[in-house]
Amino acid sequence: MPHRSQHTVSTKQGAFDPGKFLAIVGDGKQVLPFSKRQTIFTQGDAADAIFYIQEGRVRLTVVSKTGKEATLAILGAGDFFGEGALAGLSLRVESATAMAACVLLRIVKKSMMLALHREHALSDVFVAYLLARNLRYEADLVDQLFNSSERRLARLLLLLARYGKEGAPTTIPRVSQEVLAEMVGTTRSRVSFFMNRFRGLGFVEYDGDGIQVHSSLLTVVLHD
Repeated sequence: MPHRSQHTVSTKQGAFDPGKFLAIVGDGKQVLPFSKRQTIFTQGDAADAIFYIQEGRVRLTVVSKTGKEATLAILGAGDFFGEGALAGLSLRVESATAMAACVLLRIVKKSMMLALHREHALSDVFVAYLLARNLRYEADLVDQLFNSSERRLARLLLLLARYGKEGAPTTIPRVSQEVLAEMVGTTRSRVSFFMNRFRGLGFVEYDGDGIQVHSSLLTVVLHD
């Protein structure tokens, strides 16, 4: 199981750890364990709470009316999800599933709104987080429109390994090639080809149930 997040954000009041704050804030919160592959919520469920990942990884997916599933994001310790509940959505627009054993903090909508109103440091962290997520989605769109599938796969692996972040793990939990293909927007066979190539060049290594991502993979993203 991944270590507890040390995710902090500097504010005018100093380094602030949203995980520690949310763990003690008011009523309407629960610390919930989830086992690998366990469903956290399903598309169409009531959007009545927001979640904070203390440990583990969570996969967000959406299913079209024709039954086609797509992976929206893979989130890790220090990430929020289900924030649509705070924007007035009454139903979940995506499903959330534990990719590994997880410990999540579930905060009901009313309690989270009160916490954001009362604790400015938490509000600053949360707004900064949402802005960063929005920028990530914009970058994903640009990546999808202009970069090759090989570059997109390399970038995705670096993002999953949280490359460049202090204390980021070098090994990520094993993700199926089908899921990687969904997120990259290519076929499983192409992902298999690129992963074998990355491994042959020493950019990645398979380590038990994980994938070790080396910083040298960045050369694929930067190469013209």
